[in-house]
Parts: sequence; structure tokens; C-alpha cells
Amino acid sequence: MHEAPPTPAATSPAAPAEPLSHGLKQRHLTMLGLGGVIGAGLFVGSGAGIAVAGPAIVVSYLIAGALAMLVMRMLGEMSAAMPASGSFSVHAERALGRWAGFSVGWLYWFLLVVVLAVEATAAAQIAHGWVPAVEPWAWVLLFMVVFTVANLTAVKNFGEFEFWFASLKVGAIVVFLVLGGLAVFGLLPDTDPVGMTNLTGQGGFLPNGWSGVVSGVLTVVFAFGGLEVVTIAAAETDDPARAVGRAVRSAVVRILFFYVGSMLVIVTVLPWTAQQAGLSPYVKVLDAIGVPSAGQIMNIVVFVALLSALNANLYGSSRMVFSLAERGEAPRGLLKVSRKAGAEGGVPRRAVLASVVFGFVSVLLNLLWPDTVFLFMLNSVGAVLLFVWALIAASQLRLRARLEQEAPAALALRMWWFPYLTWVTLAGLLGVLLLMLTDDAARPQVLWSAGATALVLLVAVGRERRDRGRPRGHGQERSAFTDR
Repeated sequence: MHEAPPTPAATSPAAPAEPLSHGLKQRHLTMLGLGGVIGAGLFVGSGAGIAVAGPAIVVSYLIAGALAMLVMRMLGEMSAAMPASGSFSVHAERALGRWAGFSVGWLYWFLLVVVLAVEATAAAQIAHGWVPAVEPWAWVLLFMVVFTVANLTAVKNFGEFEFWFASLKVGAIVVFLVLGGLAVFGLLPDTDPVGMTNLTGQGGFLPNGWSGVVSGVLTVVFAFGGLEVVTIAAAETDDPARAVGRAVRSAVVRILFFYVGSMLVIVTVLPWTAQQAGLSPYVKVLDAIGVPSAGQIMNIVVFVALLSALNANLYGSSRMVFSLAERGEAPRGLLKVSRKAGAEGGVPRRAVLASVVFGFVSVLLNLLWPDTVFLFMLNSVGAVLLFVWALIAASQLRLRARLEQEAPAALALRMWWFPYLTWVTLAGLLGVLLLMLTDDAARPQVLWSAGATALVLLVAVGRERRDRGRPRGHGQERSAFTDR
């Protein structure tokens, strides 16, 4: 395969891409890192994990969180050294060749615009419950229009939305941890110390054995998806290398603390047998310790989490397709950006609209055929996140060696115990995929996602063979370490 050269190429006669804005601040990026993965998967989906793993769901979250943390450390290392709006797609191209950058970029874009439909529909169902007179489709339309406008105006609007959304989610978890901790020690009114009863009773800490822990990992690992947007957004800050380094350092440990800490509180306060898939374990705990209107409070938090994910996915998908266009892997017409002065300009509006159009199509398919056409699309991206993470790890293996030889000063953020932990991460991701193949519920996602990935790879290889020997467009043959 063709490999992106580590030395600068000759200047292409093609017109250069217009620059993106630098309207994001460090506080935006930090809160995006903290709140980006705190979503409905944690607040509601964690109930399914507890149902299969029992109290050992804490171990499942530790394993899945550690895997996500290692991937983010690798991605942070590459993004701090080589910040780009395409993030891991650009890194994959430089490390492995055009086929890799094309494949991971388009797969991730497809993942975002499909998941966007799930988030919009779920948020609309909650809003419909509050205001039954307004049909769910009208709520979906409202959400899509509001966040499209926000992403079309200025990147700081996206940053502000995410800052406050993330602040609410983080605040909700902190309050939950404090109340849960007080309940565990019997410090709340009308409560007695819980002790270890719920951790060791009802079958013990491992009621379903280590197979339950493994099943828990398969259930919760995808809840950590979303951190990747931090490295995409870093390219639109004033100091991308420093911003992404600080965001990754602050986010991964705190997010692991929020997830594992929440699960520990939940399985300590209540017996694990009290949890049910599809019902929020947070609501059950809050009800048990006497918090009034716990269900409605959590509905608000989940609603905000869904809108936050919707906003972040619109942003991430538009920047990914913009980066693909910049490298000649998508129509160059998507490179058009707004021309206002300062942070108000530099918005890739055509890329935003292209992503939104497909987002609307996905929402329509979800509303009309949720169990047929849309289910097929959802299964097609079900395991794509693991493929993306695997390519991040493979890219880091290649680029780290080049960076150490050619630009060691760029390694402001380093992967721990390289290359051993990188190989451990790759083995872990492969293990998760193999375990999913043995699980009746997860197997269709792996098979359909593998089929979608194979199709994209065939297109990528065909394009590379077709274009071999042709001069590439501007920005597609750059120094591996000078593109900022």
C-alpha cells in the first residue's frame, strides 16, 4: 500500500483549503473530554451490565475503562504531536497509507450520523412524554434544526453548548456520588449503614462467575465511545498540541472515576438483583434513598445527555468529512468555510450540511422502519468503534517510531510503556471482537460491521490503485510531522 511520506512533498497546484476557526477554548475542550462519554449508555444502559455481571460490573467497567483510557492516551500522543481536524483518520493515513485514512474516516462518519438518529429519536420520546401534544417527529425536527444552526454559525457555539451540557452531566454524577456515599455510611436521614451486604450477598461478588464479567464488558465497552471528538475539536483551539494534552490527561482518569465510582455506589446501596435492563439504576438508587421525583430528575439528565451527544456527533461528523475532502477523499466542494472575522468564521458549512442531510435521512429511517432498514444500518456500525480503536493503536505503533527518530520534541504527551501497552490494547480489542462473535446478541453487529468495513476497504483499495501514479491534491502529501 502507498504510505504517506515522512518528508514534505512538492507544493500542489490545487487551491489550498481554507482554514478552520480557532474559536474553541481550553475550558470547552476539557469539559468536552469529561462529558463527551457520559451519556444515556451510562445513565440507562448500565442496568443491563449489572443484570449480567452483578456487583462485578465494577470490574467490567474497570476493564472497559482501562481499554478506552489506553486508546485515548495513544490518540492524545498523536494528536498533540500532529493536531488535525481529521484526527485519527489523518494519523492512519500517515502511518498505514491512504486506504487506512479513507476507511477509518468514512466509517467513523457513518457511525456518527447513524447513532445521531438514535439520540434524536430517544430525546424526542422523552420530550413527548413531557408535552404529549407535540408529536415525536416534531421534536426531532426541532432538535435537528437547533443544533444545525448552532454548528453552522460559529464553533464557539458548539463549544458553549457542550460546556454547559457536560457541566450538568458531571454535576449530576458528583451529586449522585455524594448522596450515594452518604447513604452507604448511613449518614442520610432514615438510613442505616449498608456495609458489604449487597456486595457479598445474592450469590456473592461474582454471582455469574468471570463469564458474567466478560458479558458485562461487552455490554459497557461502547459506552466509552465519544472521547475521540476531543482530539478532533483540538484542531480548532489556539494551541492544539497543548490543549489536547491537557484535555486527555484530565479526562481519562476522571471519567474512569465517574463510571467505576457510580457502579460501586449502585451495587453497594442496592442488591444487584433489583436492577433491570432498560431501567436506570440511578433512578432506583435515588428512589431508595428518598430523593423526591428521582425519575423525572434522571429523565432531565438523560435528555441533556442525548442532546449533548447529538450536538457532538454533528460537530464530529462535519469535521471528519471536511478533513476527508481536504485530503481528496471526499468532494472538494465540502471545503468551503464561512468568511466572517475571528472566531465567527472558519466554519465548514457545506460539511455540516452534508452530515446533517444524512442525519435527517437516518432519523427518517429510524421513525419509519426502526426494526428493518434502520436496524440494518445500526448493526452495520455496531462494532465500528472497535475497528476505529484498533486502527488508532496500529497507527500509534508506526508513528511513535517515526516521531522518536525524526521529531522527538513533538512528543509532548507519551503513551505509557510503549510499545507493550499498545500491543496489549490491540490484543484486548481483538479479544472483545472474538467474544462478541460468541454472543448471540452481539454477533450480528460484528458480522454486519465487518461487512461494512470490508466494503469501505474495497472502495479504498480500488481508489488507491486507480489513482496510483497521479499527482494528489493539496494537503494530501504533507510532512508527517509539520502539518498543524
